[in-house]
Amino acid sequence: MSVARFWRKIPQRYNLIGTKCDNCGRYFFPPRTFCPVCRRNGRILEHQFKGTGKVVTYTVIRAASEQFEHFTPYVLAIIQLDEGPRLTAQVACPPDKAEIGMRVKKVFRRIGTDGSSGVIHYGTKFVPE
Repeated sequence: MSVARFWRKIPQRYNLIGTKCDNCGRYFFPPRTFCPVCRRNGRILEHQFKGTGKVVTYTVIRAASEQFEHFTPYVLAIIQLDEGPRLTAQVACPPDKAEIGMRVKKVFRRIGTDGSSGVIHYGTKFVPE
């Protein structure tokens, strides 16, 4: 992904904006420009996800890259949004509290920094409901 496209797409990542096929009712995240089921008959509309869902599976990261080592141990999970799509995200909770099927909601949190005095990156994480 080009740098310019990355910055243009930040509102979608921060706000969980995806798409929905108005023809069959399927939801997509990340956004799609056409429906793989309906093809040309599909009408794709922008959709703001509620940001709630459940943990499908997870792992605990205990040894991370330098950028994330101050977060360890942390929970990385596949979240199924209530509307259907699945995404990978960090769940901000103690590792011993994470469980499959746990209800979660999105929050806006610090993701990392570029070096000790660099730019701070923020994004979407999930917390237990």
